[in-house]
Amino acid sequence: MKTVLITGCSSGFGLETARYFLDRDWRVIATMRTPREDVLPRSERLHVLALDVTDKESIREAVAAAGPIDVLVNNAGVGVLNALEGTSMDIAREVFETNTLGTIAMTQAVLPQFRERKAGVVVNVTSSVTLRPLHLLSVYTASKAAVNAFSESLALELEPFNVLVRVVLPGRAPETRFGENAQSRMQNGFPDAYAELAQRVFAHWQQESAVTHSLDVAEAVWRAANDPSCPSRIAAGADAIAWANAAAN
Repeated sequence: MKTVLITGCSSGFGLETARYFLDRDWRVIATMRTPREDVLPRSERLHVLALDVTDKESIREAVAAAGPIDVLVNNAGVGVLNALEGTSMDIAREVFETNTLGTIAMTQAVLPQFRERKAGVVVNVTSSVTLRPLHLLSVYTASKAAVNAFSESLALELEPFNVLVRVVLPGRAPETRFGENAQSRMQNGFPDAYAELAQRVFAHWQQESAVTHSLDVAEAVWRAANDPSCPSRIAAGADAIAWANAAAN
């Protein structure tokens, strides 16, 4: 029986991915900052652990408690939606600490066991905004683009050890808490000079019919974990796939 450790499982992509792997008879280590047993079905193959990817000791304890794993899914992340002028450096650091450095720290923590076994897959969930820049997401986009670049370089250094690195790029997912999560870091709202731009951007997003669903991401992560021949980057969601195709042409 294979084991997957997934970060950020309290809701959204992480929760759906945990369910997806459970349904396919994997042992699932579902991690959350504040563990909740009620969001996932009861199973002897499910283990819910506390994990804060910005805390070195929390990472150490969670990885030790998880035991040997076959796949690491770095999904935990935070959003920020604002003009750069309205984003404090404290908020920018928080975003990078979780999205970028948290991913690096988790990967570093599990690599010794992958390298020693000469087997393992790291799946990093980033964002399709790295394929097509969008307004008001500069800091968030930068934090995810850094993970894309990190993943590409890491894949080369792990190739001799038969360890794979994959990136999943979801699109806009209104059904998740990303918008609520991002707006919570707006502090005093948009600067006045950007208020009109923000209104136009929000109106445009409301008109877009192509979006990403959590199941799209779960399916992409599953493919990344199980198909050695799959691309190193997998777009997840109708909008993300359209953006990836446009970027490739």
